[in-house]
Parts: sequence; structure tokens; C-alpha cells
Amino acid sequence: MGHFPHDPGTSRGGTTIAPRRLRPPSLQGPGWRLTLFSLLYLYQGLVAGFALTALANHFAAAGSSTAEVGRHLAVVGLPWVLQPLLWGPLIDRAAPYRMGPRRFWLVLALAAAQVCLAGLLLLGPAPGLTAVSVVLLLHSLAASLADTATDRMIAGTVPAEELGRTSAGTRAGFVIGNAVGAALFAWLLAGAGFSASAITLLALTTPLTLVALAVREAPEDRLLSLGQVPRERPPGPGLARETVAFARRLLAAFRVRDAAILLGICFSIDFALSLFQVPFAVALVQVHGWDATDLSRLQAGLALLGGTLGAAGIGAGVDRIGPGRALRLLLFACAVAFGLAGLLIGAGFEAGAGPVILGLASVVPALLYVALLPTVLLASRDGRASATQFQIYMAAMNLGDVAGAALAGAVAAVAGPTTVALGVAAVFLACARLRGMRA
Repeated sequence: MGHFPHDPGTSRGGTTIAPRRLRPPSLQGPGWRLTLFSLLYLYQGLVAGFALTALANHFAAAGSSTAEVGRHLAVVGLPWVLQPLLWGPLIDRAAPYRMGPRRFWLVLALAAAQVCLAGLLLLGPAPGLTAVSVVLLLHSLAASLADTATDRMIAGTVPAEELGRTSAGTRAGFVIGNAVGAALFAWLLAGAGFSASAITLLALTTPLTLVALAVREAPEDRLLSLGQVPRERPPGPGLARETVAFARRLLAAFRVRDAAILLGICFSIDFALSLFQVPFAVALVQVHGWDATDLSRLQAGLALLGGTLGAAGIGAGVDRIGPGRALRLLLFACAVAFGLAGLLIGAGFEAGAGPVILGLASVVPALLYVALLPTVLLASRDGRASATQFQIYMAAMNLGDVAGAALAGAVAAVAGPTTVALGVAAVFLACARLRGMRA
């Protein structure tokens, strides 16, 4: 029979051994890193599935034009374009907090984001698209701050040899959330209405925000505190001079040929995708008679396929052959996919082969992002002002998405879907060639 010692240690050979203290969950553990970052992107995906897929299809079915749907997507996406200006300097220059230098901003932003989602309940059971866009714009402001803090945590804690797996985990989290959000909220919007959908979104996302409270950046960080870590600031040239010097370093980083090429690729990818995907989805509903709920479910299933099994396989390949080479191969694959989509549309199979075309236009690009994130992270680490440099790459992608969505209606009015699809294929081919020309 065992016994309980009267002291806090155990005795072995006359030596007292102190009990092992359980370390709190922190980003020093690879398992906690992957879990936290994947769940944070799952949160983003759930909201995106509701705001950018289910709502867009719902309002398209209600008669909103391609231009109106594109405007909604552009408004909701605008804060993500402004991330480097709004939030990058704020997080980089702020004094560290006892909760962790980035985790403090993450928790604060997620709390504000949930307040904004609760604001959807004030719009009533049948709000207009403009009112919904404004509330989701406010949510995007808070969520983009949370995303900036998350990206800083990834850049500061994930070793280079784990970037592929981390990218796969975050991509899988986002597309799973996107798929679940698109399918679930398409069904709820059609059957239970807007208010029930908003309540469900709030109920699903709130537990995910609480994970950020549980996982610290470092084990010694406070679980919850508003206090800052006291530090002595050495004498410097002053705020104005520091800002100018920082801007010059940042500009110099993007004058490097490889950085400028990668920045252009980031913009071009999302710009080209939005030019095709927005009008094609609206046309399937309004021209070819697809049910908005069925379309959302198909988009969700395709995203799930690419973001889970596909992302896991690509993530392992990225760690094996390197993100740069994987990115170039996937850019070529996207060019081929959109070339095939253009041929199918040109042959008159737009309605009947809609699922195949959607698969070509969504699954292959989803795999592309698994290689793109590690490439951008490594490029940012090599340059000066690396934290904000990474955020600028991400902002270029979001700017491309917003610009493509805003221009989709005008482009669709002057160019048919075959021309747009082949044009997107040409953009991906050009990006692949540019990536192959890097020094």
C-alpha cells in the first residue's frame, strides 16, 4: 500500500525531490502553437463563411446585383487592406503587457469583434445589405487587429522547419470554418432567418475566442492583466525621426527585386480570383437558376476538400521541397485549372459543369495558399522591418481581393466568363514565370 508523504516532495535515498510543476499552456509547446493558430483561423473562417459566402448568395438570390454583392465584399474586406497602417505600428511600438506583447492585443480585439457580431442582432429579422455591410465592417476592424496579433505570434514563435505544417493547420482551420459557415448559415438564412443565423454565429465563435485566454505566449505571462511590463526606454532620436527611419527601412525592403515580385504576386492572386468567382457565383443563381443554399453547400464542400486533405498533403510537401518551389508549381497548376474552366465555359457547359468549374476555381487556389504563407514569412524574416513587411504582403492579398470584388461587376459587363477565366489563367501563368525569375 502506498502512503502520502507529509512534505511536498518525495524522498529517494535521503534526497528530497521537488514535485514537478505543471507548466501552463503556452506557445513554447509545438502542440499548443498548432492548436491555437488553427482555432484562431477557424474563427475567421466561420465569420467569412457567413459574411462572404452565405450572405452574398442569400442577397444574390434576393435580387442584389453583381455590383451590389461585390460592394458588400469590398466593404467587409477593406480593414484587412489597411492592417499595416492601422495595427502593425500599434502592436510593434507598444510597451509589452504582462499578458504577453501580442496576446494582450489578440484578446482585446477578439472581445471587440464579438461585440460587433452581437450588433447584428440589432438590425432586425430582415435587414438591408448596406446595414449588414456596415456592422461587418466594424467587425472586420476588430478581427483584422486580432489577425495582426496572430501573425506576429506566428512569425515570432514558429521555427522555419514547422512553417509548412503551421500553414497547413491555419489553412485547414480557415477553410473548415468557411465550409461549415457557408453551409450552415445558407441553410439557416433560408429556413430560420437572419436573426437566428446571427445568434448561431455568436454562439459558435465565442468559445473559440476563449482559447486565446488559455494559451499564453510564454509560461510566465499573466493569464489576464491590463498591466504593462515596466521598462526603461533608452534615449532615441524622437518619435518623428523614428517613424521616418522606419518608413525608409520598410521602403528599402520592398525595393529589393524579389520582394517587389512577391508583393505583386500576392496582389494578383486574390485580384484575379475575385474577378472570376464573384460574377460566376451570381450568374449561377440569377441566370442558371441554382438554389443559393445548394450553391453555398457546394462551395463549402469544395473548400473543405482543398483545405483539409489537400492542405495536409501540400503542407508536408512544402516542408520537404521548400515553399518557393512549391509555390511556383501551384501557380502553374492554377493557370491550368482556370484554362480548363475557360474552355468548359466557352464550350457551353457553364450550367451543367458548374460544380467542376467551381472545383477548378476554388480547390486548386486553396492549395496555393499553403505554400504562399511560408514563402511570405521567410521573405519577411530576411528583410528589415520584418513584422510590418509581412503584414504588407498580407494586405496586398486583401487589397487584391477587395479590388477584384469591387471591379467584378464592371468587368463582367464588358467581358464574358470565358474571357475572364482565360485572363485569370494568364495572370497565374505570369506569376509562375515571375516567381521562376527570382534571383
